[in-house]
Amino acid sequence: MDKDVLLVQRKENVCTLVLNRPEKRNSLSQELIQQMCKALQDLTGDDSVRTVIIRGAGDKAFCSGYNIEAIPTKDNPAIQEDLTQQTPLDLFLSSIVDYPYPVIAMLNGATFGAGCELAMCCDIRVAAQGIQMGMPPAKMGLVYHWRGLERFIQTIGLRSTKEMFFTADAYEGPRLQEMGLVDYMVPPQDLELFTYGLAEKIASNAPLSLKGTKKVINLLMRDSRMSEENMREADSVAMQAFCSEDLVEGQRAFMEKRRPSFKGK
Repeated sequence: MDKDVLLVQRKENVCTLVLNRPEKRNSLSQELIQQMCKALQDLTGDDSVRTVIIRGAGDKAFCSGYNIEAIPTKDNPAIQEDLTQQTPLDLFLSSIVDYPYPVIAMLNGATFGAGCELAMCCDIRVAAQGIQMGMPPAKMGLVYHWRGLERFIQTIGLRSTKEMFFTADAYEGPRLQEMGLVDYMVPPQDLELFTYGLAEKIASNAPLSLKGTKKVINLLMRDSRMSEENMREADSVAMQAFCSEDLVEGQRAFMEKRRPSFKGK
């Protein structure tokens, strides 16, 4: 029997969701996304769980992103539909943002791509010293979806978002806190103790206060959503990238571990 791609660990008022694909650096598969959505849905109706921790299995990666090979590169009507509607990944990330109680990302290793956006969706991020974080779409020939860019701007600000997506660099050390990517950085050996101490402290507070505060914060954040016209324009730009030769080249270069040769078409 295949091992579980998601582990759910419960201790009193704290629940931990473990991305359990260490051999794939805990990258997001469709199965893992579906199981995460189901777990969060089940927990939403349980007011005895007042803080959720998300972490990756092992000590190499929190989440290395979405499966690169699964990104579509052909002109397919289904791609256009995905860009205008919420995909399973969008629904998963939204379920974290909308989860009624605080969610903590315990960043125990490399955090890239959709894994980095996953961390941005969490309310608090605690990182082990020595980890790296980055957003590589520009190295792949992709325009990241506007919903994701919006989450980054809301979380780390416009200036840091521009730098992160334009350079496609991997960030580490004090720069992670300077850019707002993490809230706390602790020695690797102290990561679990610190994170669970923080989670238990939060979970000990008044449930209605926790739920109410998070709900109001989310309402305030959603007040500046994009207009329909801007959404269509953003979707069109992303669609062009999805159907480009550069995306195909970016995927090949990634798999072949070489520098891509982009043509801008």
